[in-house]
Amino acid sequence: MKYYILFDSHTDGLKVESYLKKEGIKYTISPTPRQLSTCCGISIMYDIEDENRIKSIVQDNNLKVKGFYSLERTVKNFYT
Repeated sequence: MKYYILFDSHTDGLKVESYLKKEGIKYTISPTPRQLSTCCGISIMYDIEDENRIKSIVQDNNLKVKGFYSLERTVKNFYT
């Protein structure tokens, strides 16, 4: 499973990123998977263990997010 935070704008995503960086939370800026949305184009991928902490940061700092989403990703083996 992969976990994503989606945003309405790049600016909102970069603002959340700055708070995660400041708090030492591991994350990856990622293109938004088409299965989830066609929103602004960037999302933040994070570890599920950090979800409650991230949600607290978002709430405490009135940060704008579209939502928290999960997506099961499967890797296809093209050789079988």
